[in-house]
Parts: sequence; C-alpha cells; structure tokens
Amino acid sequence: MKEMEEKLIKPDYIFEASWEVCNKVGGIYTVLSSRAKVLNAEFKGGLFFIGPNLWSEESCPYFSKTTSVLKDWRRALKQDLGISVEVGTWATHGHPCAILVDYKPLFEKKNEIYANFWEWYGVDSLHAYGDYDDSSLFGYAAGMVIDHFYRFHKLEKKNVVAHFNEWQTGFGELYLKHYNPAVATIFTTHATAVGRSIAEHEKPLYSHLKGFNGKQMAEELNLQSKFSVEYAAAQNADCFTTVSDITAQECEQLLERKVDQVLPNGFDNNFIPQTMHYRLMRREARQKLADVAEIILKREIDVDNTIFVATSGRYEYKNKGINAFIDTMKVLNERTDLPKKVIAFILVPAYTMGPRQDVLQKLQDPYQKIQIEDSLTTHILYYPDQDPVLNHLKSIPHLNESDQQVNFIFVPSYLDGRDKIFNLNYYNLLVGFDLTIFPSYYEPWGYTPLESAAFSIPTVTTDLSGFGLWVKESSEQLGIENGVVVAHRTDGNYWDVVHEMEEEVHKFCLLTPAKLKTVRKRANNFSQKALWTNFIEYYKKAYHIALSKKINK
Repeated sequence: MKEMEEKLIKPDYIFEASWEVCNKVGGIYTVLSSRAKVLNAEFKGGLFFIGPNLWSEESCPYFSKTTSVLKDWRRALKQDLGISVEVGTWATHGHPCAILVDYKPLFEKKNEIYANFWEWYGVDSLHAYGDYDDSSLFGYAAGMVIDHFYRFHKLEKKNVVAHFNEWQTGFGELYLKHYNPAVATIFTTHATAVGRSIAEHEKPLYSHLKGFNGKQMAEELNLQSKFSVEYAAAQNADCFTTVSDITAQECEQLLERKVDQVLPNGFDNNFIPQTMHYRLMRREARQKLADVAEIILKREIDVDNTIFVATSGRYEYKNKGINAFIDTMKVLNERTDLPKKVIAFILVPAYTMGPRQDVLQKLQDPYQKIQIEDSLTTHILYYPDQDPVLNHLKSIPHLNESDQQVNFIFVPSYLDGRDKIFNLNYYNLLVGFDLTIFPSYYEPWGYTPLESAAFSIPTVTTDLSGFGLWVKESSEQLGIENGVVVAHRTDGNYWDVVHEMEEEVHKFCLLTPAKLKTVRKRANNFSQKALWTNFIEYYKKAYHIALSKKINK
C-alpha cells in the first residue's frame, strides 16, 4: 500500500463543494463532516470546504467565523467579482477550513449564465423548478471562488483539485472547465436524479435498468434541468465518481459514462462515545424512549423488558423501505412467542406544526391529569390524512392496543436536540435502541445501518443499499447473530424480504443477554472495517486520476 501511495500524484490544494457543507440536510453532510478529520490531517493548510451561506439573519450553528483568515483574498474577491464569502472552521471533528458563499447576487445574471451553459454544455435550464436556481447559482459561485483563489494565490505550479458533490454543484465544475481547465475536477453523484425518481415512481429500476435511457426518462419524469446538469458534469469531469458499485451501474446506464472510481462512505470513530459515557447515554436514551412511549401508548413501560426497534432517514416511503419496516413489524406482531414487548419507532422527519402539547405537558409534569387522545405520533402533522406512514399504520388491525405484542410510535420530527419531545440529537437517541431496520429499495450507500453498527446496535438492511452490498461482499458471516443482516431484495420480492427480516428480528428477540452482548460487539466490528482511515485511499486514487489528466496533457 505504501508503494502505491508513493506513486500517486498528490494534490497540494483540495476544494470540495457541496450544498451540505455547514448545512445539515441529509446523508452528504455526514459523508463530508465525518471524513473531514482524516482528510484535514493529510492535507491541512490545503483543504477547503465550500458551502452556501444561508444564514443571513442568524449565525450558522455548524460554522465558526474567523475574520482574520484570508482577509486580502476575500477583499479582492468582493472587489473583482462582487462575491462575498465568510471564512472559518466547520464545527465537526478535525475543524477543517470552510468557505461559505453568498451566491444571491448572481440571480441578476441568471439568464445570462443559463444561456452560456446551454451554448457550452447543452445544460437545459428552461424546465427548471424548485431548488434548481439556488443550487445552480451556488455551484456557479463556488466555481468562481475556486478560480479566483487559484489566480490570486498564483497556484499555477501547484496540484489543485476541485471536488463537486451532486448535481447541485455541477455548475461549479463546468465553470472551471470553461474558465480554468488547469484545475483538476472530480464530480461525485451520490444518487442520480433520474434513478431516484424512477424508483420513487414505482418503476422496476433494477430489472429494467438496461432498457432505460437517461434523457428520455428525465423528460418523462420532469427532471430535464437537473438531469442535464448532472449529465454534463459527469461527461466533463476529469474524474467521475459515485459511492457504491450498485450506483456505478446506474451511472453508466443513465449518465452514459463509466465511473472512474467508487468512493464508499466511511465513518469516524470520534462520533462514538467512550465506554462509560456510552453507558450513561444509552441509559438516558432508553429512559427517554420509555417516558415518551408511556404517554403515547398510555401504559407503563418496563425498560428492561422492552425491545426498542427503529427505522430512520429521509421521508422516502418506498425507497427507504418504510413500508417494508411497518409490514415486518406487523408480521412480527402475529407471533405468539415473543418474550418481550416490542416498540417500533419510525424516526422520519415530515411536515409538522410542532410537538403535541398534551405530550409535552405530560413530559414536563407526569402527574398532570391530561387526556391523551392520539396514541401514535409525537408531533402534529399537517395533512395527516394524506400521510403514507399514518395511512399504512392505521390499516393495521388492533393498532397499539394494550394486548398487542408490537406497538408503533411515529416521530415525524428532525432529531437535532430541539424537537421539544426528546430533545436529543439523532446519535444520542440512536444509542438507546436495541435493533434498527433499514429495508431500502433505493439507497446508493446507506449511512443509517453503518451508524447503527458503529454504535453497537445490530442492524438489518438490504443488498439494494450500497452499504448492504459492501457488507455482503466483504463477509461470509451474516445474520442477526453476527450483528448485521443483509436481506436480498429485488424489484419483485417485497413480501419475501418482509418475511426474511421478520424471521431475523424474531431470532433477535430470543437472544439471551450474554448472546446479545456478543451480537452487539460483532455489529461494531463490522463498522470498524468502514472507518475513514480505511476508505480514504479511494479518495487519494480519485485525486490521482483527476490530476494525471492535467499533468499528462
């Protein structure tokens, strides 16, 4: 490995742009923030993360501003291009340098920018809607910032890499391709826009993949603009990457370019508390889960004789397998030999008005006599009659009745420590669960099962997730007794997956305390293989691929 690293061309400067830098939206935030420490240790002084400045009225909680750093360059950037940036550190492990860009002034030039990109790259902005403008103009501004930094600091003799994540930053890569092709570019699609949409629209993505045409499907699914940016970025990057082998196949078919390097998502052990702290966190989390469950289910919860099970992630009802989770728990409830009660939590942010006041008051004063009407949710949903999770749950006979072995609680709030009910962030609540289940249908990587394993929580996923496929290929010992279950999932075996997962969950429920301790340890052992210290080598190869195209020209 050392000989290989010595032969790789190393960057002197790395600029990595993403909509989720210092902006906690989803999984990409975890990818970048958890990787930051390892990357910063390797390239300290030459590593810069670039994100959007979305915090005009309040300070960003994930960013610490430093006014003394890069002062001359910032002044020149504003004077030369009219672009304002804030420079500081990202509040994550490693504390890497972050640059937050105010892209809003570019809205005045939007039509000119779009016209140029249509002429240069065939990017179709005519059908844009939703977040297209903000994302594209942020990406464009990121490209301007990198180009200006390069010229201001005279980096012509340095190896400079610009890494762009997802279609939202594609304009930045294309900007550099036109204005400063000396910068080596990497484009990573974490999930193709068309592939995700095909899956969401109940089309058989995997069995029919070879028959799908990206452009044609983009038109059918009204994704022309996003697809055209993603396609152009993939075609023009010096190094085209994605996060798993399963998504690499999707990219080759829909974006018509073979991936140069797969960049699997790792994890940073710094997120995991030490033994004593872990035990305290787990005890607190379990008690909090029990307290909330007692109020909602209107019965006493014996923490030591209750199995807490969870699924979590973005609200993608089919793609994330939320429907399969509910059906798995529904089938489990039909068992007559469960030794303990099971409470299944669905931790999926939805459109809510806020916390339920009756639950909140009862949490604040348990002795208060308050009538608890709803025995299902922790927060009040807008349009509950149209909510897929609620509708699915309410179709279950005898839902949450006291004699049922399995009960459900829907937590439709983002767990950032400020949800008013749990007031714990996701990791601090995750540590209290006994088992997690993520029956993904479309999941390019799958951080949630990896996070669970890292926190010593046994987990169930499928081989349609990048993580599940990686686990399956890297180990012959799978099954709940080994800490990680990977169910085989296809376009047409939904109920087979449900029954396979239910069987594994049932086995878990029957584990003795001694065996459970071993299973938890084995789950954690799987996560150790996915540490960033092991996976960072793939990034080094990507840097080499991108830089070699510049040096060899």
